Amino acid sequence: MARVPAPVTVTTTVDREGRPWGFTASSFSSLSLEPPLVLVCVGRTASVHRAFTTARCFLVNVLAADQADVAARFAARGTDRFAAGDMERCELGLPGLADAAVRVACRLHDVLDGGDHSILVGRVEATHTGPQTPLLHYDRSWCRPVDAHPGRPAHRAA
Repeated sequence: MARVPAPVTVTTTVDREGRPWGFTASSFSSLSLEPPLVLVCVGRTASVHRAFTTARCFLVNVLAADQADVAARFAARGTDRFAAGDMERCELGLPGLADAAVRVACRLHDVLDGGDHSILVGRVEATHTGPQTPLLHYDRSWCRPVDAHPGRPAHRAA
């Protein structure tokens, strides 16, 4: 799967006591158009697992190409992932990145067994799309799409 490009996301929530939680994931995908559903996967042994599987809602921040440092911070263990102060209150009142390429706010629709991961199925409640080029994970590193101009025809080799 390392050779399959994927968006890099930081998914956030707030628990019932008001504490923010977040993690980095590249396992984010559209699931259904009607109703509008997306999925993101969280490891069963992750420190954030319980917070997300019991959450009422969550926010998927699709990171911009210049936010690899944010991805690394939210993937690290034993650190205060929110200490940098770059999160602000966004859709559904959840912590988010104002300059994320895309934000997708969801109500937790279901939690499914995905082996060593839990699959969070979210019903999309709100979205925000910015002008930024997204950060991708490909071949075990961060990268950006080469042709970052949606709607233009792809260049073909002669």
